Amino acid sequence: MTERGQAVESFGNKTYVVIWLCLLALTAATVAAAKLRFTDYAVIAAVGIATVKAGLVTTFFMHLRQEPLIIKIILFLVLAALMLIIGLTFSDVWFRYR
Repeated sequence: MTERGQAVESFGNKTYVVIWLCLLALTAATVAAAKLRFTDYAVIAAVGIATVKAGLVTTFFMHLRQEPLIIKIILFLVLAALMLIIGLTFSDVWFRYR
């Protein structure tokens, strides 16, 4: 299989099943973290788990591993800007209403 003259890496079914099982385990971890009621840190735990899940989905199911380096750099910059905005919002709310 080639795309624009380059070989395209293909993942087997076993890889997709393993990633799917990891996503199920992370979903269970999210539910468990919600039931433990970490108070102030529940949101941080949920966002951390969601970030790992999003990374798995984009890397394997959306085939980000096969994209050129410039696409990965642009995605990283966009996510860094989004993380900065969300982090500043969380810190503002956290310190304002404490």
